Amino acid sequence: MGKIAKEADKARVAIIGSGPSGFYAADHLLKQDDPQIHVDMYERLPTPFGLVRGGVAPDHEKIKSVTKLYSRIAAHERFSFFGNLEFGSDIRRDELGKHYHAIIYAVGAQTDRKLGIEGEDLRNSYAATEFVGWYNGHPDYQQYRFDLSGIKRVAVIGVGNVAMDVARILARTPEELYGTDIADYALETLKTSEVEEIYILGRRGPAQAAFTNPEIKELGEMADADIVVECEDASLDEMSATHLKKSRDRAAIRNVKILQSYVDRGLLGKSRRIIMRFLVSPVAIIGAEKVEAMRVVKNELYLDERGSLRPRATGQHEILPVDMVFRSVGYRGVPLPDVPFYDRWGTIPNDRGRVLTRHEGKERLTGNYVVGWIKRGPSGIIGTNKPDAIETAACLLEDLRAHEVLQPKDTSQRAIVDLVRSRKPTYTTFDDWEVLDEIERKRGAETGRSRVKFTTVEEMLEALGKTTEIVGAGK
Repeated sequence: MGKIAKEADKARVAIIGSGPSGFYAADHLLKQDDPQIHVDMYERLPTPFGLVRGGVAPDHEKIKSVTKLYSRIAAHERFSFFGNLEFGSDIRRDELGKHYHAIIYAVGAQTDRKLGIEGEDLRNSYAATEFVGWYNGHPDYQQYRFDLSGIKRVAVIGVGNVAMDVARILARTPEELYGTDIADYALETLKTSEVEEIYILGRRGPAQAAFTNPEIKELGEMADADIVVECEDASLDEMSATHLKKSRDRAAIRNVKILQSYVDRGLLGKSRRIIMRFLVSPVAIIGAEKVEAMRVVKNELYLDERGSLRPRATGQHEILPVDMVFRSVGYRGVPLPDVPFYDRWGTIPNDRGRVLTRHEGKERLTGNYVVGWIKRGPSGIIGTNKPDAIETAACLLEDLRAHEVLQPKDTSQRAIVDLVRSRKPTYTTFDDWEVLDEIERKRGAETGRSRVKFTTVEEMLEALGKTTEIVGAGK
């Protein structure tokens, strides 16, 4: 266990990942006076902001404006950004321990959970994150191909906000999407879409849906898509009605009211239909080589031993004719090299953000911390990450003051920049991101759009003139 030197520049923290949770943790640490802390943020991609850039739907520009706050945090004199640098391959945990008192993992939940049913791997069956990353121009997914010609019916499995995003993007007109920052290739593909019906399937009832009020309200305001909710799907069973009344969950109550308002609306003659279904679960995806249909089972709710409402199959089945399937049934983290991992939950084992050596234990990995979805699992919205990150940062500060941290040999800026440059000469700084941001916005302005994104790492580095050498540390 190390002791913090008295010099202000000797308290140094590395954050792995540059999404919301990482920035909220950085913000809390940078606001401290005793001790003063320098924060270095490491990001695998050349660009910051994680899923705010690569996951938030392009038609939700207002949500993306939170990056203005993150940019103000990055402007702090004790903040540095090192992009295009991957933890575990370009730089290892033991190497960071030589330069930092603490390491915070803010890498999110990067993969979809699978359904585990027959036919899940047929052609035209996808994880929602693949589609989301693709239409957002994320470098990891830009090479994917989603051919929507000949696709008439799509099933989106799940009723969280990501499922709503997928359904909404499929139902948008090209005119609605044109002014956004959707990837150019995605916009061209969606122009040729022949999708007519989009099923959104939830395994529990409308009162248990995870989407937010604005998301379900927005589905009823589409320019050329009707929303269809049958009375049976909007009605509450007795247990749900009782639970809702007792819990006084205003968001859930409002969701149910919005859904029920759609029941009597009827079709308005729009060319596409979004069909909401509840209390159904897929049991098989049917097809010879590609998706042709899906078998679903009708569910009923029951109270489990903890008093929670859970779905169970009734034995009543139905075949839905669909040509494409997107699963959005939850997400899980992936292990980081040399960092403890609890595979069952897909998280890093922790106690209030302090990394533990194993899930069922109390032994801490000194100086290592975790925030966000990789800490608590995939729950909440962007703002949920703020109190989560503050909890972790508070534990880190407590440990710093108690000298229960790592013992770095050299915390100087020069030593860190030399290490980074030796491992990845083409690393990027926050100044570099601001250059890319300006270029993307300029490209967008030339065509009447908010921005035109770079969608590959190679394009980004070429725009910055980076080959094998970088001069200076930058922000």
